[in-house]
Amino acid sequence: MENISLEQQPTVTSRFKRICVFCGSSPGKNPSYQLAAIQLARQMVERNIDLVYGGGSIGLMGLVSQAVYDGGRHVLGVIPRTLMPREITGDPVGEVRAVSGMHHRKAEMARQADAFIALPGGYGTLEELLEAITWAQLGIHHKPVGLLNVDGYYNSLLSFIDKAVDEGFITPSARHIIVSAQTAHELMSKLEDYVPVHDEAASKLSWEMEQTLGYSTKLDIAR
Repeated sequence: MENISLEQQPTVTSRFKRICVFCGSSPGKNPSYQLAAIQLARQMVERNIDLVYGGGSIGLMGLVSQAVYDGGRHVLGVIPRTLMPREITGDPVGEVRAVSGMHHRKAEMARQADAFIALPGGYGTLEELLEAITWAQLGIHHKPVGLLNVDGYYNSLLSFIDKAVDEGFITPSARHIIVSAQTAHELMSKLEDYVPVHDEAASKLSWEMEQTLGYSTKLDIAR
């Protein structure tokens, strides 16, 4: 794998203070996924952007968080207490915020972030990505949602979404919510330029989410 130093990189001005990254707790079989995680971290460091993520120290989560941390940016990991023994090995990276469950985790990451990016991952990554997109569609937030489509990993997902547009289940304006690119540099450039154009069904909505896991949280993440 290419050796990428994150130290003493020139910085550029960004509209984002903190980005939430969704990604797998596995490194994946393709080394390109691991390289993309490090390249995304480099882009964030160069732009003086802090990281919010799922709190794990393994897989792509561990790579991107360690690289952002080594580059001198703040790292906030939000993780359910029950997953800490499974997803944190050795010393935790940056600040770790333990929460009561998965719903609380997603709400806290969304509240903390100015934008979202999904690297390759599995069920959990896909679920987090789609929820961020759905919240944008409803007007709960106006934060950009980026998809780092490394080596075409998400081609089938994008094809499905285009099919849903063709069949009338997703509006063309809602399709615009997803910002995708094959490289971290291209994706960051697109996110910096992103302007919401989708329909607003619930602009500046504040949700009361009563969860079955025994807590209640107010989600007010509109900007």
